[in-house]
Amino acid sequence: MSWDRYGSDVLGQPTPSSRTPSVAQVEARRGLVVEEVTTGWVGAVVRVEKTAGMHTVTLEDRHGAHRVFRLGPGFWVDGEPVVLVPPQRVTAPVATRTASGSRMAPLSRARVARTSRIWVEGKHDAELVEKVWGADLRVEGVVVEMLDGVDHLQDRLEEFGPTPESRVGVLVDHLVRGSKEARIADAVAERFPPRSVLVVGHPYVDVWQAVKPHLLGLPAWPTISRDVEWKRGILATLGWPAQTQMDVAQGWQRILSKVTTYTDVEPALLGRVEELIDFVTVDE
Repeated sequence: MSWDRYGSDVLGQPTPSSRTPSVAQVEARRGLVVEEVTTGWVGAVVRVEKTAGMHTVTLEDRHGAHRVFRLGPGFWVDGEPVVLVPPQRVTAPVATRTASGSRMAPLSRARVARTSRIWVEGKHDAELVEKVWGADLRVEGVVVEMLDGVDHLQDRLEEFGPTPESRVGVLVDHLVRGSKEARIADAVAERFPPRSVLVVGHPYVDVWQAVKPHLLGLPAWPTISRDVEWKRGILATLGWPAQTQMDVAQGWQRILSKVTTYTDVEPALLGRVEELIDFVTVDE
């Protein structure tokens, strides 16, 4: 047995044990929480862009502030150094169900809109309904329209002229016993036949509360003092900007972005919207 007293060739290739440990490459996918080591900035990936020939990553901290960094080395994930790389494009699986949980209908020509309508109080209600039930409503040919409040609901119904063939289903916020909304719903029920108009509602002060709070890291939606505008009070509790109407609009978009399927919405809203869809799609 021969023995090399001088060891291996110092000019040769290093052995595996002498190599510098490799740093893992991690795709900068939306929602990944990382730390930029030179600044200590910790945030979730919001987007990756290519600008002037290089990739950048935008991170959002827990206060909603954004900061842009160059993609590559210099980041930590779960206490380990990583090299952030652009996310690879993947082919999305073919969806078999809609966001509402309904079976996806085969692709076909768009259906002509029904004369029946679903009315909701405002823009945020309409956007949430679209997010969860939009695919179903398009298949059924149902149009969702905004009321901008329910104070003039009876006047709007008089103008529309609902019939059993042209029905109106109305979704109302805060429809609880003794509320203004409950009195309006009772008046409508007395004025219009039940086969032409259906008013249903959820118990929440605002449709924001129909989004499950755990999606925002909250155990429950907080109680807001009566002397504070509810939506701005919610934004302030979350630590988000809450001074202007633009802040409110952007805050709602952040909340809405958390909703992907019906499981992200409270049952008290799910049941009422399904009831309205059934009501306005009954065959003549």
